[in-house]
Amino acid sequence: MLSKSEKDELGIELPVGSRHYRAFIGSSWLYDLVAAMQFNLLTALGLREYHYLLDIGCGSLRAGRLFIPYLLPGRYFGIEPEAWLIEASIANEIGEDLIRIKKPTFSHDRNFTLTLFNQNFDFLLAQEIFVHTPQVQISRCLSEAKKVMNPTAIFAASFVEGEKNYEGKEWQYPNWITYTLSRMKELAEEQGLICEPMDWPHPGPQSWLVYVHPENRANISELSGNAGSLQLLSKLRHTENRLDWLENHPYVRFGMRGSRLIRRIRGKFRARGSQRGKG
Repeated sequence: MLSKSEKDELGIELPVGSRHYRAFIGSSWLYDLVAAMQFNLLTALGLREYHYLLDIGCGSLRAGRLFIPYLLPGRYFGIEPEAWLIEASIANEIGEDLIRIKKPTFSHDRNFTLTLFNQNFDFLLAQEIFVHTPQVQISRCLSEAKKVMNPTAIFAASFVEGEKNYEGKEWQYPNWITYTLSRMKELAEEQGLICEPMDWPHPGPQSWLVYVHPENRANISELSGNAGSLQLLSKLRHTENRLDWLENHPYVRFGMRGSRLIRRIRGKFRARGSQRGKG
């Protein structure tokens, strides 16, 4: 449990949008969970340490604090208009030493200018961006994304699915806006991309979409159709890693050797007892 001072420091009881680096971008109580959700999603989709990742709307590095240590130096790129969020996260979550070692790159562009990095990416992420963004900005983001996506790149983005499409022209925050799945697919196709829904857990009412180049249509169908399997595969990999770690732990290996020794001793005693019985 958290103490009152810890809750105050983490902004746990502040409303969303408050001037606190955690609360400003969402529920502070879910800060860690949403970070893990994003990290698990991309690693399940195939993210490795040598890939280049663009975190669109990286905020206070909620997920970045997991991705930056994981990726090799110079592989993490984040775009966030509110510069103070990144600065506060570095001061409170990451530290200057990690920034020096991992060399992430940041931009504070407000118009989804993803090409300003002069870098192509293997993975792109937009968590809780399209839930506040008007259609014209979604189109702008997708247009820019297509220019910087490697041929096999995967772009994962969340949105709130509803019966109506937001027709306004302004960014809505902290309010959420809805779009139909068919409209999100149309916006993608208009920019030369295709997208499919992906069944990946989210603590809020958001759903996940996966965008790829049209030539990767077969891959996206496999991803969206086997999302549940991806979750299971991720869990199986984690279990396998844990088993490998346990089997190689010095105490466990010592215990296994002791167990084998005991079985051999028992076997010898049983063999001797059997011989005596025959005599």
